[in-house]
This record gives sequence, structure tokens and C-alpha cells, in this order.
Amino acid sequence: MTVPADPSAARPLPRPGVLAIEAYVPGKSGPEKSGAPGAHPVHKLSSNETPLGPSPRAIAALSEAAGKLALYPDGNATRLRQAIADRYRLDPARIVCGAGSDELLSFLAYAFLEAGDEGIYTEHGFLVYRIAILAAGGTPVVVPERDLTADVDAILAAVTPRTRIVYLANPNNPTGTYLPFCEVRRLHAGLPPRVLLVLDGAYAEYVGAADYEAGLALVHEARNVVTTRTFSKIHGLASLRIGWMVAPPEVADAVNRIRGPFNLSGLAIAAGAAAIADEDHVAAAIAHNDAWLARVGEGVRALGLAITPSVANFVLVHFPDAPGRSAADADAFLTERGIIVRRVSAYGLPGSLRVTIGSQAANEAFLSALAAFMDETRAR
Repeated sequence: MTVPADPSAARPLPRPGVLAIEAYVPGKSGPEKSGAPGAHPVHKLSSNETPLGPSPRAIAALSEAAGKLALYPDGNATRLRQAIADRYRLDPARIVCGAGSDELLSFLAYAFLEAGDEGIYTEHGFLVYRIAILAAGGTPVVVPERDLTADVDAILAAVTPRTRIVYLANPNNPTGTYLPFCEVRRLHAGLPPRVLLVLDGAYAEYVGAADYEAGLALVHEARNVVTTRTFSKIHGLASLRIGWMVAPPEVADAVNRIRGPFNLSGLAIAAGAAAIADEDHVAAAIAHNDAWLARVGEGVRALGLAITPSVANFVLVHFPDAPGRSAADADAFLTERGIIVRRVSAYGLPGSLRVTIGSQAANEAFLSALAAFMDETRAR
């Protein structure tokens, strides 16, 4: 009797953990204007990009670097790391740069997780955490939140002997909520020394709350804390993919051992170094966001919809679970009028839309279109 051949032997197969990954779906994009005569201009409010664009200094640096495209970049991103160190008074040897903070979040998982190890994140946390944990062969552990905010007690209760990493977005995307720094310290104090606490500060620059800190001081006090940051949001360099982290020396060394030698382009290094030195441009972005975050929030609430209070550059708007009035209905209505926002069903929030704080024109167009949607639903 002939034994049938194993069908899996006919082709290479990825690890089971890889097949458990649901690919990340970014926010929708659209052209600047739709082609139909009289159509609405398109305002992209789906990816939390800054409406002010990049610093003029970054644009000038990018133009100058374009003349050196035939040369390999500095594999250590020395100029960029020094610029970050100068801005935040850090040791450049403890800074690692990546192609967006996403890459660094993955590198940390690859360096510190193996099969059977667990990585913790909260139920509405950034989707990349789950992807990074599974890609590294680890087991994701999802912890419930309280009022759409990370719950320190719930995180600590989920820690087991197999826990090796905890990801905490602070502020969180897509909710816009945050933990005061005293709570971050309490979380760290409750973790075993073997567990790496990763503080994702992608939106840290926007937070003006007196009880908030991004965690740079804690990194220097502890041997098991890392904070990651990005140039994609307030610095307006999302297209160049630049992120950075500051870490204990042993953690930085581990990540550098698996990091590709040229993971940042010369263009990214030059533009990033110029951008982080332009504090006036950052201040203007903060001022714009502070003013419009309040105005958009007030406008949405005036229409009878709830929002989650946000300290970032977006708001999470909640819709009723009713035919014709749902988040999906609102998204379709807004899209038809050129307002591109973010569905967050993949984050466990099917009844909500995340809306970036955009330019004055974009914000006003969003509020006007949302008012029209609410009027239409009331008329039914």
C-alpha cells in the first residue's frame, strides 16, 4: 500500500504563528480632488498626519541629501542620533533608529521573545504589537482596558512566568487616552526585572497634561524599560519612515545586532536631524492641534455624539448601533463628501470612527459633513 505524500512537503510553509497574523490595514487614502465636476475636495483624516507638513529645514536638508543618492547612508545614523540626543539631552549610544517606530517595536519582539514566551498589550492597543509578537514566535496576551484606558492592575494580573514583554502606547492609538506617569511607574514597579516594558510615545509631543511624561527618565533609571518615538506624526515625515528608541545599553546592543546595517536612508537621516532641531515648527504644530482638538471635540458633542477625551492629534467619535446611524453609515456618508476617516473595527471598536485633527479647512469640512449626516439621520 502506498502512503500518500504529505501535501505540506510540496511547498515551503511559514511558521503557524505567521499564519495567525492578520495583515495591518492602514488608513484609507484618496486623491487631492475627485475627478467629477463639482465634486468635493478630499480631506484625508485617516492616518494622524500633521496638517502643517514637515519643517522647512527638513525639506532643505532633504534637497541637499538628494545629491548623494549613489552613496550608501551612514549605517549607524550618527547624525540623526546625535540630533535626537542634543534635543532631549540623551546619550546617543543608547539611541537606536529604525524605519518608523514600527520596525523598532518588531525588533524588540525578535530580540526578546521566543516560542512559548508571552507579550502583553491592551485590548485597544496598536495593532502592530500583536503582529510583532506573533512574527517573533511569541504568544499575544490581550488585557482588558477600563474606560478605553490602559488598566495597570489588569496588566499586572496578566503577567505569568512566561511574560517577557509589555507594550504600552501612551497616549494610546486609536483611543487618545493616556496613563499619568505615576501609573506608568506603578506598572514598572510591579513587573519582574526580566520583563521588558516598551513605552510607545508616538504621540508624546502633543500631550500637555501636567501628569504626563513619555518615560525618558525611567529608561535611564531602569534596565528593563524602552521608549519608542516617531517622526511620522508631529514632525511630518511619515513618508520617509523614521523612528527612534532610547534603551538601556544591553537592550540597544541586542537590537543593533539584528538591525539591518542600512535600515535608514540618507534622505531620512538628513531630514530627521533637521526636523528635530526645529523646535519652532513643533511648537506651531502643538498650538494648532491644541486649538482644533478642542474645537472639533466641542463640535462633535454639539451634534449629540460622544467622543473619548483625547490628548493626541485625533478624536474617537462614537455612533449609535442603529440602522442608518452607525459608524459604518457615517463613514460611507463622509467618504462620499471627500472626508476620509478611519474605521477602527479591527481595534474592537466597530461603533467608532477615528478622526485626525487636520487643517482648518479639513476640520470645518468634517464638522459640516458630520452635521449633514446627523440631520439626515434625524429626518428619517
